[in-house]
Amino acid sequence: MEAQATVRHIRITPRKARQVVDLIRGKMVGDARNILAFTPLHAARIVKKLLDSAVANATQKNIG
Repeated sequence: MEAQATVRHIRITPRKARQVVDLIRGKMVGDARNILAFTPLHAARIVKKLLDSAVANATQKNIG
């Protein structure tokens, strides 16, 4: 099962966020974190926090 998290009220265009999300879509969590750590875009920090939130949600719900 997949964990889910959403972020609201961020000041970034969807196109710029989509560029970063496309880099990590379908990857394992560890690989995605490494990619985001070395991506020099502002959206990468936001997506990394969102990914960490999704992992925490999954842990809390005992999904993974």
